[in-house]
Amino acid sequence: MTTPLVVDIPHQLGREEARRRIAARTDDLARRLPGKAEVDAEWRGEDDLQLTVRAMGQTVGARVEVGDTAIRVRLDLPGMLGFMSGVIEGAVREQGIKFLSAPKKD
Repeated sequence: MTTPLVVDIPHQLGREEARRRIAARTDDLARRLPGKAEVDAEWRGEDDLQLTVRAMGQTVGARVEVGDTAIRVRLDLPGMLGFMSGVIEGAVREQGIKFLSAPKKD
């Protein structure tokens, strides 16, 4: 059984710039997560990023929808992670803001 969690992260970048920043940093996701995470990412449309995150013996499905003024992150938290949804929501929001905040330095 999974617990759904939805986190909206507002931005003022516009859809195209938000999408560009997310796409440029998708490879950096695993290092931002605890537990030597592995991340599989697949764009299923211009504004729809599907993720599978494996860390600490858990697998979490996620979807990132890019909008004009916000990104929406939907997570399906398995089992015990559902009890930590408040902590996870805060971490997703904080990392999402950082993820979008400054252009990636090459």
